[in-house]
Amino acid sequence: MEDWVKRVYEEERKRRGIPLEIKRLNGNYYLYHSTSKYDRDRHGPKKVSEYIGRVTEKGVVEANHNVREVYEYGNSELVRMVSGDIVDALKKHFPDDWESIYALSAIRLIEPVPLKSVMERWEKLYMSRQIKAHLSPNTLSGLLRDLGSMSHYDLFRQLMKDSRKLAFDLSSIFSVSENISIAQKGHNADHLHIPQVNMALIFDLDRYRPVFLKPLDGSVRDVKSLRKVLEEVDFNGILVLDRGFFSYDLAQLMPSKFIMPMRRNSSLADYSIKLNSSFVYRDRGILCGFKEQGGLRVYTFQDQSLMSEESSTFIKMIAEGKKSQKDFEEAQPAFGKISILTNLTLDPQEIYLLYKQREEIEQAFDAMKNELENDKSYLSDDYALRGYFLISFISLYLYYSIFNLIRSSGLTNRLSVNDVLLRFSRVYMIIDGRRELLSELPASVEKLDSLLGTNIFPKKL
Repeated sequence: MEDWVKRVYEEERKRRGIPLEIKRLNGNYYLYHSTSKYDRDRHGPKKVSEYIGRVTEKGVVEANHNVREVYEYGNSELVRMVSGDIVDALKKHFPDDWESIYALSAIRLIEPVPLKSVMERWEKLYMSRQIKAHLSPNTLSGLLRDLGSMSHYDLFRQLMKDSRKLAFDLSSIFSVSENISIAQKGHNADHLHIPQVNMALIFDLDRYRPVFLKPLDGSVRDVKSLRKVLEEVDFNGILVLDRGFFSYDLAQLMPSKFIMPMRRNSSLADYSIKLNSSFVYRDRGILCGFKEQGGLRVYTFQDQSLMSEESSTFIKMIAEGKKSQKDFEEAQPAFGKISILTNLTLDPQEIYLLYKQREEIEQAFDAMKNELENDKSYLSDDYALRGYFLISFISLYLYYSIFNLIRSSGLTNRLSVNDVLLRFSRVYMIIDGRRELLSELPASVEKLDSLLGTNIFPKKL
């Protein structure tokens, strides 16, 4: 808060003799009479703010009937509506800071802005009238470091409670900060030899949401990172992995049930297995079979469409002189096939469906790195980075809470989470004295509200 604002505040507090509060909105400062009243629903006190006037360097310009405050209501209420479970979890595990954690996470979802602009963006949302968050740049920097020094496992364990099927994967972000010690040169999909931070993500395949996110040393390889996380997470369900984790030794040491796709060149991949059953997956014919392997089971699947595509591609390479007919004959047994190692004895179709579900975690990484813009980190130290990862996780959790509304409504081919937030943001709440007035409701937003089953606006109208 600027010095002149503090001066005016102290003058008004002495003159009026009542509890006062300064709020910043759109770069301007406003003075409120801050009190509380009993809330029957919450069975406790509820903060009530009454607008007094705008704060200027010359003093307070008192409100008149023409002064109005305008807040983004539709997007704010949508996020608030889907936040019930994660807010309850934050209240339990971070009782002193949950409001600021939640507010920062919500902003990361609605419109990612630099930390210095978070408070101004937050004050444009209607929920800022209901949640008391402390979002000044200095406060946020301290908050991130405090969060980074805490353990987040109690929160993750609560979110993983009753989970039956989890997907695990690893990705990375690059960092240019010299003070982040876990940023190390390592292997990545972009084949860039620059410092990176690995991140381990666990996704609940039944409830379709992330339940764990943790930064790891950038030099730690896939299998080591998996072992490290499994040591810390108590899980007895089915773990679905990516082929990058494949290791026969790891499979024998796995503490839980698992599905582990194999690389095509693995010595355990037996493409001579008799494929004696079949099923259809998304209009694609799949042949399948399995064999026992040292107390485990190897399933082999052949996608008939993929087999045709790979065969045609190889023949084109022969025509271009890049491959020979002998190469074709050697490669042909593997066309369209994938092998999966597991300690489960399920029907082949169930194994295949679990494997295909693992693709959801790829989409979660894309959402976090692209839509939530967490692909670069310029934070100053390890603690701030870990705190930032928690905020990123909660943003991703909120993202999927909205995405699940879109998914259950069958609208994923037409709408993204950002589409919905943008359309809902067109509805404002106008505060005129003590009256709350909803702005005009566009027909398209009203229809979307109905299709998603959110029913945000009829309650107010």
